[in-house]
Amino acid sequence: MLKILTLNNISIAGLERLPRDKYEVASEITHPDAMLLRSYKMHDMDIPVSLKAVGRAGAGVNNIPVDKLSSLGIPVFNAPGANANAVKELVMAGMLLGCRNIASAWDYVRNLKGDDAEVNKLVEAGKKQYAGFELPGRTLGVIGLGAIGRNVANMALDLGMKVVGFDPGITVEGAWQLSARVEKATTADEVFAKADFITFHVPLIDATRDMINPQRVKLLKNNVVILNFARDGIVNNDAVSDGIKSGKIYAYVCDFPNNMLIKHERVFCLPHLGASTTEAEDNCAIMVADQIKEYLEFGNIRNSVNFPEVRMDSNGHNRLCIVNSNVPNMLGQISTALANDNLNIIDMLNKSRGELAYTLVDVDQQVGDSTLKQLNAIEGILNVRAI
Repeated sequence: MLKILTLNNISIAGLERLPRDKYEVASEITHPDAMLLRSYKMHDMDIPVSLKAVGRAGAGVNNIPVDKLSSLGIPVFNAPGANANAVKELVMAGMLLGCRNIASAWDYVRNLKGDDAEVNKLVEAGKKQYAGFELPGRTLGVIGLGAIGRNVANMALDLGMKVVGFDPGITVEGAWQLSARVEKATTADEVFAKADFITFHVPLIDATRDMINPQRVKLLKNNVVILNFARDGIVNNDAVSDGIKSGKIYAYVCDFPNNMLIKHERVFCLPHLGASTTEAEDNCAIMVADQIKEYLEFGNIRNSVNFPEVRMDSNGHNRLCIVNSNVPNMLGQISTALANDNLNIIDMLNKSRGELAYTLVDVDQQVGDSTLKQLNAIEGILNVRAI
C-alpha cells in the first residue's frame, strides 16, 4: 500500500485518481511515499526518509524546498497550464476593471443616498469621472509566454488588441501554441515601452523581482494599466504608487494586497483569486495526482521542476529507478553492479537535467537487497528504488 500525505485540501477529483486498493491518502500519515500540497510551506519541514515524490497542485513551487529535495533524489511535480484558463479569465476581468473604472464606479453608486430621483440625478452628475477607454486597438504586453501567458496573448488578439510578448525561455512547443500575430520582443524593456497594458506570467526569481521599478516606470507610455496575477514581488509597490501619482500608470490590478495598496487610489487588489475556480482546482489536482501515480508505479516523470522528462514503456519487467549526480561513468558503474548480480538489462533510459541524472532500467529478474546495496554504495547515487 502506497501512502500519500496531503498537506492541504486537495480536490476530490484528483484524489479519486489514486485507487484505494493501492493508496492510503490522509492528512495525517506516517512514513509517506509522496506528499500532495497547494500553498503549504514545506521549508521548515523534516523530510521523511520514506518520501519518494512531492506534488504541487498548481504551478509555482516557491513554498517547496526544491534544492533540498533534489539533493535527496526526490522529484517535485507541478501542474503547469492546469489553471491557465482561470488566470486568463481573471486577466481579462482585470483589464476591464482597470480601463473602465468599474470598481470605483460601483463603490460610488453603493454610497449614493436619497430617493430614486435624487440617486438618478447623482448618477448622471457623477458618471463623467468614471469614463474609461476600450480594449480594441490597444497593445497588451505579456511578460512570460508559458501556458498562461500564451492563453492571455491569444485571448487579447481575439478581443481586437495588439500583443507584444517577451520570454527568453520559450520552447519550440510553446511557440507553436502562440499566435503568429504576437510580436516577439527581444527585451522586457521593449515591452514596457510599447504596451498600454502589461501583464506578468513568470515565477518570482532574482531575474523577475521588481521588474516594474522606478527606472522602468520612466519607460512606460502614459496611462498604462499594470496587471500582476503571477507573484508578489514582481512589481515594486512603491514604484507603482509613484507611477500612478505621475500619470505614467493609470491603474494597477493585482492579486497581492497589502496595507499600502488596499487603500491606494487606482489600485484594485483581489484576494489571490488567480486559480480560485472549481475547474482549476480540479484540473491541478488531477494532473499532479496522475503524475505522482505514474512515478510511484512506473518511475516515469512528467512535469517535474527539478528532474528530466523520462518515460519508458513498462512490459512487466522488474524496474529500477536510479537518481544520481550528473557525472561521468555512472551508467558504467550501474551496469557493472547489475552484472555482478547476474541481472540482464532488458531496456534502459537515461536523461539528465542540470546536476541531476535519472535512469530507468528494466531487468530480467527481481532485484534483491544485494543489488540495491551495491548501487547505493556508488559515489554519486542519490536514490535507488525497485518497482
